[in-house]
Amino acid sequence: MPPSKAPIDPPPKELLEQLAMLDTPTICNALELIAPERRATGFTTEGLTCLYPSLAPMVGYARTATMRSIHPLRLAPEEISKRTMAYYEYIAEGGPRPSICIIQDLDGARAGFGAFWGEVNSHIHLGLGCRGVVTDGSVRDVDGNAERFQMLCRMVVPSHAHYHIVSFGEAVSVAGASFDHGDLVHADRHGAVVIPAQHAAAIPAVAETLSRREAVIIAASKAPGFDIASLRRAIGSAREIH
Repeated sequence: MPPSKAPIDPPPKELLEQLAMLDTPTICNALELIAPERRATGFTTEGLTCLYPSLAPMVGYARTATMRSIHPLRLAPEEISKRTMAYYEYIAEGGPRPSICIIQDLDGARAGFGAFWGEVNSHIHLGLGCRGVVTDGSVRDVDGNAERFQMLCRMVVPSHAHYHIVSFGEAVSVAGASFDHGDLVHADRHGAVVIPAQHAAAIPAVAETLSRREAVIIAASKAPGFDIASLRRAIGSAREIH
């Protein structure tokens, strides 16, 4: 069952839709201004493969889990089935939706040996309100996975080997970032970032301001005769935009 945690007051659906219109680097840019203490934390720092880069960014609440795949789980089939169903119940009932599954592979240097994620699990999770997965493990069934289900992973492999869920609902570490159950997560082909709930509402306006500042500098760089003096003027003009 879902872990015991204070109720989450989710941002309005309209805000989540606004955040999904921004790419993840833009979210990080905005957070650098809104919460400068998070400039070097809260985002993935190790490379992940995005299987479907044409999909729009995903925004959702973290459902966390850990897994292994190298060695079999030495339990009776009935107990394994019970554990698996408890995990699915967590995905379905573990908090507000949409969700994003953040799953840590515990097999160390051999993480990704077998894939938990493929055609069946992508369809199950999408049906239970999950937008996608961020994992330092692996994925398979590239052509058969659920449409609109994004997958950021360490690698692609052909087999699921002895995959099994070890735990769920606890803090995990994936690709250099820490995620807790219920975190608001934004992810796209660049990686993933945790959005502190108290800062979410400020991001669209700050992102729009940053976009206008950047547009001034980019426009100057494309103009004939662009030089250092032009760059200085453009940077000065950009700083005046609020």
